[in-house]
Amino acid sequence: MKTAFVFPGQGSQFIGMGKDLAEKYLDQANEILGFDLKKICFAGPEEELKKTEIQQPAIFTISVAAFHQLTTHNLQLTTVAGHSLGEYSALYAAGAISFEDGVKIVHLRGKFMQEAVPPGEGAMAALLGGDRETIINICKEVGGVWPANFNSPGQIVISGKKDSVEAAGEKLKAAGVKKIIPLSVSAPFHCPLMQPAADKLAKVLDNIQIKEPNLPVIANVTALPVTVGNEIRKLLVKQVTSPVLWEDSVRKMAGNGVTRFVEVGPGKVLSSLIKKIDRNVEVKTYDEIKG
Repeated sequence: MKTAFVFPGQGSQFIGMGKDLAEKYLDQANEILGFDLKKICFAGPEEELKKTEIQQPAIFTISVAAFHQLTTHNLQLTTVAGHSLGEYSALYAAGAISFEDGVKIVHLRGKFMQEAVPPGEGAMAALLGGDRETIINICKEVGGVWPANFNSPGQIVISGKKDSVEAAGEKLKAAGVKKIIPLSVSAPFHCPLMQPAADKLAKVLDNIQIKEPNLPVIANVTALPVTVGNEIRKLLVKQVTSPVLWEDSVRKMAGNGVTRFVEVGPGKVLSSLIKKIDRNVEVKTYDEIKG
C-alpha cells in the first residue's frame, strides 16, 4: 500500500499538544529560537500560541516529532506534502531541510507574514459551496481579494483587503455560495498583499541549504512533485503570495497510486479535507497509527 504523509498548517494547534512525544524537539527549538516554545505549547496562554510567529514553529516542531515516531511503523512512505506551513514539515521529512533551519525559517516566516499588512486591514473567509470558476471570477471582478486555499470540493478560502473580502462575500452569496465564514486570522495569507513577507523570506532562504529531497514533495503552488533544491526555494517564496492547491495536490497523489494518507502532526484538519476529496483512499491521523 502506497502511503503519503501529509503535514498540517496553521489552525491545528491546541494547548498541551506534543506532551506525549515532543519534549526533546521542543527543548531543541527553545535553544534555537531563544524563548520557551515548550512552555507555550504545554501551558499557553492560548492567545500567545495563536500568534503566527509562535504557532508556525510550534506546529512544525510537533509535526517533526510525530514524523519520527511514525518512521518505526514500517509504512511504505512514497510521497509527502503539507498545507502551507506544513510544506516545511514535509521538506524536513524528505531530508531537504534540517530541523534547525526549519524552526528558524518558519518562525521568521510567521513574523514576516504578520508584519506584511497592518492589523485590521486584511481578512480571510471560508466559502462553503460554490464552484471554483465562479469564485475566481468574482474575486477578479471585485479586486483586492483572491482565492487563498482550494481545500476540498465545496471549500475554498478567500483572502485580501477587508472591504474587498466583504464585497466579494455579498456577490458570492448571490451567486450561490451556501455559507461564508469569516476566519479569525491575524493577516490575509496566501494573496499578493503578502509580497513584503515573500521578499523578506527570499533573503532568508538564500542563506539556507536545501538538499534534493529523498522522496517526492508535492508543492502547494503547483500541486506537482518538486525534487530540485533551487526550485523548492523559488516555490517556497511564491507560496506566500499564491493559493494553496490542496485539493489538486491530494488528487495528484491519489492519481500517482497513493492509497493511504496519514496526517502527521496535531489535529485532524487535513484528514477531514482528504475524505471529502477522495472517498476511495484510506485516511489516518497520527493518533490512529501510533495506537
